Amino acid sequence: MTPRRPTRQIVLGDSRTGLVRVGGGARSARFPNASPTATPEDGGPAPVSVQTMTAGYTHDIDACVAEIHKLTAAGADVVRVAVPEKKDTAALPEILNQTTVPIVADVHFHYKRALEAVEAGVHKIRLNPGNIQDREQVIQVIEACKQANNGNGIPIRVGVNEGSIIERKDKQARAKELGAYFSDQKHGYMLAIMIAKLEEYLDIFDDAGFDDIAISAKSMDATLVIDAYTEISKRFEYPLHLGVTHAGPKETGCIRSVFALGTLLANGVGDTIRISYASDPVYEVEDGLELLWSLGLRERKGAELIACPTCGRIQVDLFTLTQDVRKKLADEIRVPMKVAVMGCVVNGPGEAEGADVAVN
Repeated sequence: MTPRRPTRQIVLGDSRTGLVRVGGGARSARFPNASPTATPEDGGPAPVSVQTMTAGYTHDIDACVAEIHKLTAAGADVVRVAVPEKKDTAALPEILNQTTVPIVADVHFHYKRALEAVEAGVHKIRLNPGNIQDREQVIQVIEACKQANNGNGIPIRVGVNEGSIIERKDKQARAKELGAYFSDQKHGYMLAIMIAKLEEYLDIFDDAGFDDIAISAKSMDATLVIDAYTEISKRFEYPLHLGVTHAGPKETGCIRSVFALGTLLANGVGDTIRISYASDPVYEVEDGLELLWSLGLRERKGAELIACPTCGRIQVDLFTLTQDVRKKLADEIRVPMKVAVMGCVVNGPGEAEGADVAVN
């Protein structure tokens, strides 16, 4: 495992939700004395956080609140909601009043949805450079975020997605320069476009004196995700939100996401993650936490279940036993422990000896 790279730190939440810190270790306007050895409260590195997004309509307040509660119970640190229409931002004050986790408004196409979400009291805004490009509109959102939270400000995530970068035929000098630089890479031109778009967009934030920023650069291609975040981590000090977009159903999406995110995290890149599935977002939270626990980036909550693979030496109904134990642990155990369910004499004794509790 490579040590996490230092970044500026952003903070989400309030006294009601509690604060979620993302990134840290590098100095910023908010934390001028931050260092890699400082505590998270002083701008030092915070634990990698897990995010997800609601699947239902935000304007359906009761259903949205119920889903956020379910995701919070599963362990989500941050929950993002879509706000494509004014009726969605109109629902935010009541949603915020009924929930206890930092809420991010996901804004595309219409900058006024961002202004309305800030006014409603959300804890962070996500903007997409691919579909909100007008400089004056972006500046209005920046200024609103500066004044939010009683003048303390709220952060903005600049989120580039491969699928929404509309300037695919862009011939500007910077894209050509970057394209030549990355010409030996499989996705060199797309990588160049992503970085050029980020540079162009972040210039607006720099001119406005705003550095309360996180960055993401997502794709459905796991190898492009690894390349993009690796290069971005060398160029910007902002915390990185990792993810593979359009990853697919859980059965295949988990492989694609864990490969990309696990590789980056093991190399010290990444400060907050979302594993994306075309499925119940609770699975996104569960698998995101398991990834962080497996890498030693978060302290495990509850039991870790290990079980031997199937073979002709199994002397018990291991499938049924493992699922029964798993359900019992999920329902009743909250303290960290390792539980081993073994089915034969080859691996059973050794694995059982290293566990806190063993069924053999």
